[in-house]
Amino acid sequence: MNWRRAPLGVLALVMNVMVRAWFVPLIVLAILTMSAADAPRVLSQELGRPTFTSGAELVVVHVTVKDRRGAYVTSLSREAFQVFEDGHPQRIDFFTGEDSPITVGFLLDNSGSMREGRTRVIAAVTAFAGSSDSQDELFALAFNEHVRPTLPPSMPFTSSPDVLRASLVSALSTLGLTAMHDAISNGLSHVARGSNPRRALIVVGDGGDNASTTTFEQVLRKAQASNAAIYTVGIIDPLERHANPTLLKRLALTTGGESFFPRRLDQVEDVFRKIGHDVRNSYTLGYVSSKQARDGQYRQIRVAVTDPARGALSVRTRDGYRAGGAWPKP
Repeated sequence: MNWRRAPLGVLALVMNVMVRAWFVPLIVLAILTMSAADAPRVLSQELGRPTFTSGAELVVVHVTVKDRRGAYVTSLSREAFQVFEDGHPQRIDFFTGEDSPITVGFLLDNSGSMREGRTRVIAAVTAFAGSSDSQDELFALAFNEHVRPTLPPSMPFTSSPDVLRASLVSALSTLGLTAMHDAISNGLSHVARGSNPRRALIVVGDGGDNASTTTFEQVLRKAQASNAAIYTVGIIDPLERHANPTLLKRLALTTGGESFFPRRLDQVEDVFRKIGHDVRNSYTLGYVSSKQARDGQYRQIRVAVTDPARGALSVRTRDGYRAGGAWPKP
């Protein structure tokens, strides 16, 4: 081609193609050479909100902040938070204090020891679902010596309180032994399938187990590797010899949730209301550990929150996590 005689439009088109031919490979090269710590942050900026994927080595931390009167503090900025792992400060890659959609699983003891609480528990779960966001993902697992989802296989989650309630009514029979360890393990796998970064499990039972193939140590390690906060509701029969409230307390403490022990069955619905309020008023932080090794070791987490205008604040979060397994596959 005689370039001197070519029309200006043709020259512009050719130059555009040449620029693209050089520019696109440069962008691809830049992405491929990113450090592991940068990749997740770029993903979040592209999507406009915290989005956690199985490919990102993120540590997700749910944080609840209260003032000296016990009221939730919900208007803090990212700058008010500091995260330490094994004593070393970490860069916060994601932060949200907004009431965003959550994925919540209900693990309901369906053994003979829960017979008297069946109606109250169904009412509490239904009320919780009724106050949920339309984008929330809800599911329930009923367990005695077996663990099974109450929803059909084609529906892993629902946002409908009516659908969830109907599934509970048909599934809860309160018969048999108790495989709580197996139920929590299955629940952690199921909640990991959710699409929302905020995830929680609500475990209802007495903490006892006389039928699981999974040990409590295995459950604890899996909980430490998960990003779900576990809330426990202990319905304890004083005559039940297998009851284990200590297990319920430890699961909640390990994951940044909270444990409740209502004295009467008519208090269960109020407990669920408190859990829903707690979940809705928490912050979600995400960071990529400065320690790149996926060695399966337990690492301690500490979150510090400062706000001179409010003075002393109390902070509740998970006490640590197990490296290399923050996103266990179902």
